[in-house]
Amino acid sequence: VFWLQALTLANSSRRNYTTGEIVNLMSADAQQLMELTSNINLLWSAPFQIIMAVIFLWKELGPSVLAGVAVLLLVIPINALIAAKVKRLKKSQMKYSDQRVKLLSEMLHGIKILKLYAWEPAYQRKVMNIREHEVDVLKSSGYLATYSMLTLTCIPFMVSLATFGIYFHLDKENVLTATKVFTAISLFNILRLPLFDLPSVISAVAQTKVSLSRLEDFLCAEDLNPEDVNTNYSGNHAVRFIGASFRWEKNGLPVLKHLSVSIPEGSLVAVVGQVGSGKSSFLSAILGEMEKLEGTVQRRGSVAYVSQQAWIQNDSLQENILFGANLNRPYYELVLESCALLPDLEQLLNGDQTEIGERGVNISGGQKQRVSLARAVYSNADLYLLDDPLSAVDVHVGKHLFEKLIGPSGLLKSKTRILVTHNLTLLPHTDLIIVMEEGRIVQMGTYQELTSKKANFTELIQVFSAECKREETIQMEGEKICILCLLSIFFFHSGFSKYSSFLFLVKRFFFFFSIIVSSSKEEGQLVRSLQQRELLKHKNSSFDQWKMLCNNKEKVATGGMKISVVLEYLQAFGWQWMWLTIAAYLGQNALAIGQNLWLSTWTAETAKVSDFTEWKQSQNYKLRIYGLLGFIQGSLLVCGGAYVLTRGSLSASRVLHHQLLDNVLHLPLQHFEINPVGQIINRFTKDLFIVDFRFHYYLRTWLNCTLDVIGTILVITSTSPLFIVVVIPLGYFYVTIQRYYIASSRQIRRLAGASHSPVISHFSETLVGRSTIRAFGHQERFIRKNNDVVYENLVYFYNNVISNRWLSVRLEFLGNLMVFFAALFVVLSGNTVSSSTVGLSISYALNIIQSLNFWVRKACEIETNAVSIERVCEYAKMDKEEPWIMSKRPPLGWPDRGIIEFVNYKAQYRKDLGLALNDLSFQTQSKEKVGIVGRTGAGKSTLASCLFRVLEGSEGKIIVDGIDISTIGLHDLRGNLNIIPQDPVLFSGTLQSNLDPLGKHSDLELWEVLELCDLKDFVQSLPKKLLHDISEGGENLSVGQRQLVCLARVLLRKTKILVLDEATASVDMETDNLVQSTIKREFYNCTILTIAHRLHTVMDSERVLVLDAGRILEYDTPRNLLQRKGAFSEMVAEAGI
Repeated sequence: VFWLQALTLANSSRRNYTTGEIVNLMSADAQQLMELTSNINLLWSAPFQIIMAVIFLWKELGPSVLAGVAVLLLVIPINALIAAKVKRLKKSQMKYSDQRVKLLSEMLHGIKILKLYAWEPAYQRKVMNIREHEVDVLKSSGYLATYSMLTLTCIPFMVSLATFGIYFHLDKENVLTATKVFTAISLFNILRLPLFDLPSVISAVAQTKVSLSRLEDFLCAEDLNPEDVNTNYSGNHAVRFIGASFRWEKNGLPVLKHLSVSIPEGSLVAVVGQVGSGKSSFLSAILGEMEKLEGTVQRRGSVAYVSQQAWIQNDSLQENILFGANLNRPYYELVLESCALLPDLEQLLNGDQTEIGERGVNISGGQKQRVSLARAVYSNADLYLLDDPLSAVDVHVGKHLFEKLIGPSGLLKSKTRILVTHNLTLLPHTDLIIVMEEGRIVQMGTYQELTSKKANFTELIQVFSAECKREETIQMEGEKICILCLLSIFFFHSGFSKYSSFLFLVKRFFFFFSIIVSSSKEEGQLVRSLQQRELLKHKNSSFDQWKMLCNNKEKVATGGMKISVVLEYLQAFGWQWMWLTIAAYLGQNALAIGQNLWLSTWTAETAKVSDFTEWKQSQNYKLRIYGLLGFIQGSLLVCGGAYVLTRGSLSASRVLHHQLLDNVLHLPLQHFEINPVGQIINRFTKDLFIVDFRFHYYLRTWLNCTLDVIGTILVITSTSPLFIVVVIPLGYFYVTIQRYYIASSRQIRRLAGASHSPVISHFSETLVGRSTIRAFGHQERFIRKNNDVVYENLVYFYNNVISNRWLSVRLEFLGNLMVFFAALFVVLSGNTVSSSTVGLSISYALNIIQSLNFWVRKACEIETNAVSIERVCEYAKMDKEEPWIMSKRPPLGWPDRGIIEFVNYKAQYRKDLGLALNDLSFQTQSKEKVGIVGRTGAGKSTLASCLFRVLEGSEGKIIVDGIDISTIGLHDLRGNLNIIPQDPVLFSGTLQSNLDPLGKHSDLELWEVLELCDLKDFVQSLPKKLLHDISEGGENLSVGQRQLVCLARVLLRKTKILVLDEATASVDMETDNLVQSTIKREFYNCTILTIAHRLHTVMDSERVLVLDAGRILEYDTPRNLLQRKGAFSEMVAEAGI
């Protein structure tokens, strides 16, 4: 039900819940509910046991038992008050836990940015601040638990004190005999467990009520309205809007306004417009993902959707493409060929059976987009919604995809295709063009119709033509073809004046398409040569090999619990608190035995006394001593023990969380690329829940039961020495059963823990791809898949429950044997033992069943839950990256010239794999602009990784302004370099915190960089301005706006070296121009390394570095390289520049 709700949640509701919060609801709150169901019967069985014990006490002690009942009744309202307080604290704790998990989830998904910008300490402090609030709540809960401990230990004593006191005062003739005292004490001991369980269950009910209300809020959140889109209608159009308006937020402003458009079946429609004009929202409206305010939406047939940021499952590449459909081999091969995936399959070790990591981490951005496209094509749907799928791929691949797949002669030519694009060269080949601006359709028609109207469309074209003009400065081959094409246009159209403003655009169009429509033989040769070259390069792409070889499945620990794990916990707990806890519990148990021994001697004296007057005089004194013993035990030792335990457990919670967080943030970036984030999140949720709430409770209870058992055996053995003969074999059986049970139970728990990670991973993955799943209509299949992973988890849970039942039967049997032998030896001893001693011995023997049961269980709980401590501590043993700060620090203002020198540099991802960079030697000049090009797998991104020491070199060195970067700390290096990465990553929080997480800059500086990035007007239009809330992943900004925020971030961190990693792949030409011109203007006195997939971005570089299989092929100015007719000029010719 919960999972289904997550899949049907409306976007307005979804924005109220981050992925972290929803995962927390599913793991922590659902767990709370499950745990209550196993204890719910105590709500009636505990009161039943209390009533029966009171009835038997009445028979022994008469009306005086009402005094004891009064004490019990007095405790209930106090317990109720405490339960209410616990409920409020639980709410607070859950709130902070949600915030912490949400922030951690975002940090782990954006870990690359944190590492490249050296922001880990700032975000670590943010998490630690939230954790401190959470620990404060745990402290209050711990002190309330002190009262609960007091109730457990002291209520039987208080009840017996009140009952015996009233018993004397009711009738002066009442005498406490051994029969009455020890029968009463046994009954009071029977009262102990239900009295302890009842507050615990009431507290659990209160906590579960909080969880239930949270789950209820989520389950009652608004769903998508399937009736927003009408799929049954007459007419031959595939999609139709009639006066339709839409919004994302429940009370937000309309994002799309008064749309009216009809899209014929089988047509190719292009949707164009500037950043934030509503292009992606237009597709979402067709899918029914937005809230419809007015109008009609009609859509016919099945849908396939390719999102702007490709969504990839953690599954084999083939399963990602088939997406639940059966394999039709010929059609599958055709789809792979059309999506240009065949060369990629050759480079993957296991071909299409290669396991793709979570979020597609082990394939490139372009490969992800093509797999996403192949999934859509293979579904053979009627309607294709394509959200800018060509932006993330290289130019020649984009050309291949358009011709073979999307275009008029492609595989999808008979289907309805709605293509959002920034590539205006495609427009002449579309049937219909929709121009959007500020959520409205401002122009609509064929290419010919729109070019004849000088309106918004013209502006878009002019922006694009300016881009072309910039590139025209470079001499190219094929100039003659362009002139011929231009001449043909002039003759074809009457009225040249209409088209004069499009001179550069048209030239660009026809040059591009003159290559596309060249002879099929020539094209075939080109593709074959490309494939061969791709194959050659990828054989040496060690990064891909390394990623594929690494197994991202979670390892399950085996064998016994290492004592080092408990020592780790105790060290975090604090040795002083541990010794104080042991001392408090020793004193507590010694006093409990002392109270019963006092009663025993008291009743023994009663049996001997002949003069009752003398006995009556001493009874008040005896009662006071009994009361004093109880008071010392309760107020000093129980309260003191609970206090030191709380302090120790809080220390353990704080230390282990800090260690875990610190260890995770010090892991190298490669670890996050091959391991699912779900594994780490599981440590911060489920395993830390054990640390915070469970482990110290199990240790405390085990210690209490151990002392209880030792005390019981000592008492029984002192009265019946023969009992030792039975204790030894029975003890042996106990230990045997315990070891046998623990061995299986521990491993079942470990398997259950490991099987819980796939549940969270699958759930998180589904949440991210929910739009795609809904578009394809695959909700049922994903529900079945979720049921499978949950079922596997429940199999282990069920086996755990069964193993507990197995243990119970055997322990009850051995416990009853102990009682039998204790009674037998007492009977055999005849009159040699006094009745008071017999009473003491039997009452303790009856109590031992519970104590031993508890003792074995808690020993098992410690072993099985120590797995969580083990999992939290395992990150300490993993290989870490180099220190953040070292003793050698670079001088202030370094680097001041920006000269980068690679000296015989070699790097590899793993020792058994080939070199990713092989003997690189080159040097940049100060303030030089260098373009880095090469085919996929050539080592471009690896070079950037080595400069930031994300990957450490195996030989050679990199020198920046005279300093070998391997001799300084990572943060000293990364903090002084700058990068605009490929994916624009934002974190939830304010716009200000995204621009300046370290808080180093003034508001004035922030406004200045926003103005430089053309974001000032947009931010000023927001109600909260700089404090505008950014949602998780920056979802409430368009991709273009996110990229501009990332540019603003870089402008704030002005350094002498800037790396651009294809920073403008997913933005329109206008934004691309803006970014490029801003970088040129603001970083004119800096060294810039541009890693390019699209060659036009490096054409105006001062020098170009051409890489191939980790080696330098060429390094010179673009003009010289073009004249040399080498690898670079070949790539330029292929790209059609």
